[in-house]
Amino acid sequence: MDFIKLQKVMRKLALEAGEAIMEIYNGPDFEVKTKADASPVTAADEAADAIISAGLRAAFPGVTLITEEQAESHALEGSEFLIVDPQDGTKEFVHRRGDFTVNIAYVVNGTPIRGIVYAPAKQRLFYTNSEGQSLEETGPFEIGKIGARQHILVAVPNPESLRVVASKSHRDETTDAYIAKYSVSDLKSAGSSLKFCLIATGEADLYPRAGRTMEWDTAAGHAILSGAGGTVVRFEDLAPLTYGKPGYENPYFIAYAEGVNLQKS
Repeated sequence: MDFIKLQKVMRKLALEAGEAIMEIYNGPDFEVKTKADASPVTAADEAADAIISAGLRAAFPGVTLITEEQAESHALEGSEFLIVDPQDGTKEFVHRRGDFTVNIAYVVNGTPIRGIVYAPAKQRLFYTNSEGQSLEETGPFEIGKIGARQHILVAVPNPESLRVVASKSHRDETTDAYIAKYSVSDLKSAGSSLKFCLIATGEADLYPRAGRTMEWDTAAGHAILSGAGGTVVRFEDLAPLTYGKPGYENPYFIAYAEGVNLQKS
């Protein structure tokens, strides 16, 4: 893989998809349809998916592409693949809460090694560079011009004063019970892959998720967090969270900054 090309292509497509999403977000009421798994989908999901999938297939024709909005791709397998959620956090989009992201990741041998997360309504853009280190670019964003960027790193956590981020739309008793095992000074809610990015930038220390997610929901954020010094493990046994699983469904997981004394579930 040409990682310099990959970074450029992912950034361009994420910004183009974000622009398409925001046109619909800022427009009049939009139709919300329901997919076979009962999750919502809008014209914004479909428009963003068309932009990203066409761009990735043109740039990397030999690489398997898995995308949430194309069910036929969910049967594909490979040790190397691109995986896309064109709009992660559709519920946040529908309720116009802003916490939705464009997610694109590149996975090799079960590990997401490159990724981009773009939150167009929040104007935050995170991605890995060609070496796999994570950056945040500050806007306004231009497709043909890269703005100011800075490397991001997880914070050194204080075990007596952890900052926890949890799902805005999918909190449950299991998650709350797990959070209660820690000394928490700040508990914030966020939608979509932004939770991984908040740990990557040092704005939070811990993100437990005891609920259903798919690999396209997490791969890009996982890559950003890894490139900033963080880790993602399975909830049940604290083993590394891997990708390319049957059906692309994740187990429960915990994302965290190095230095957190992880508690078993």
